[in-house]
Amino acid sequence: MGLSNAQTQLQAAENALRPIFSNIDAQVKENLHRVLRVFRHHRVGPHHFSSVSGYGHDDLGRQVLDRVFAQIMGAEAAAVRVQFVSGTHAIACALFGVLRPGDEMLAVAGAPYDTLEEVIGLRGQGQGSLRDFGIRYRQLELTPAGMLDWESLARAIRPSTRLVHIQRSCGYAWRPSLSLSDIEKIVALVKQQNPNAVCFVDNCYGEFVDTREPTAVGADLMAGSLIKNPGGTIATAGGYVAGRADLVEAACYRLTSPGIGSHGGATFDQHRLLFQGLFLAPQMVGEAMKGNHLTALAFQQLGYPVNPLPEAPRRDVIQAVKLGSPEKLKAFCRAIQQNSPVGAYLDPVPGEMPGYESELVMAGGTFIDGSTSEFSADGPLREPFIAFCQGGTHWTHAAIALEAALESIGPA
Repeated sequence: MGLSNAQTQLQAAENALRPIFSNIDAQVKENLHRVLRVFRHHRVGPHHFSSVSGYGHDDLGRQVLDRVFAQIMGAEAAAVRVQFVSGTHAIACALFGVLRPGDEMLAVAGAPYDTLEEVIGLRGQGQGSLRDFGIRYRQLELTPAGMLDWESLARAIRPSTRLVHIQRSCGYAWRPSLSLSDIEKIVALVKQQNPNAVCFVDNCYGEFVDTREPTAVGADLMAGSLIKNPGGTIATAGGYVAGRADLVEAACYRLTSPGIGSHGGATFDQHRLLFQGLFLAPQMVGEAMKGNHLTALAFQQLGYPVNPLPEAPRRDVIQAVKLGSPEKLKAFCRAIQQNSPVGAYLDPVPGEMPGYESELVMAGGTFIDGSTSEFSADGPLREPFIAFCQGGTHWTHAAIALEAALESIGPA
């Protein structure tokens, strides 16, 4: 039996991307070396996989995991907790931990991710948002080309600007995600204007995409989800904060309570999965990056705009494809769902989701609910109907799902 058009196209794309795949493998090896050195330095052993119950006091495994995570991330301290229900929750704890009434928060990369709108107070009323507590908010709009407005940033910081919000990933925006050099430059510009301003990075989807993390290039604090990159696709829940020790503790005061902070919280025998997920993370991120390159090249060849471009270095594990119609967006997600290991029989339909303004159509046949690090695709049902692909435990899975998507959607 001969190859279909989609199979032939993907095979050609795979061959064209071999040099990029090889470079990704080299980066995975470098990141894995870093992880192994830190595990060895902290003498991680089977005794760290046990956890305590109740209050979670004096949990040796949790303490070592925090130190390991912090050192891998180039941070002074970290708190890795299953009690963070999502990346948004970890980010919210960081924001509420740092900001006080009368302070100003400035977002420097345009509008933040949808789920932060209610945290900030851009949507909803009386929910205990930052605005409800008298915290002011500004944002620097992107340029018409979707780039950071460096000129405005160079004079944007005020004495009352307590926290600068830096969203590393593009989220649901059609813009380049930020590189580590971008983040380093942002931090330098902010500190020149107000050395006391806290540079906070939403690091979701960005961990292990580079050989360094934002806290290693000057960011004061960052947060993310364990069911994205750093959980290695096997962490069952949770999130993290990492950065300056006092700021990490301030975020933990919001997660638990003042006086308890990072010193409480049982981990419910999840330590082994968290350690092992961190060990697997460089490899899983590398596979996701390969799948992203393949998605970009395959759909670009069909005439669809893609972000980032096929040959562009990855800055997160999200690949956007501008499909242009709700029918194509739903068909794309349907093809991904039908080629998922879990729930392949389900048909993704648009629906409301807590924290999002628009209806979403989402394909996520994952072993862990909502684990975008496994392999998923989604998009808000609004113009210009962009599909956002993320994650992937192995790029060959992405190739199989893409074959179905290409056949069901066709050329632009």
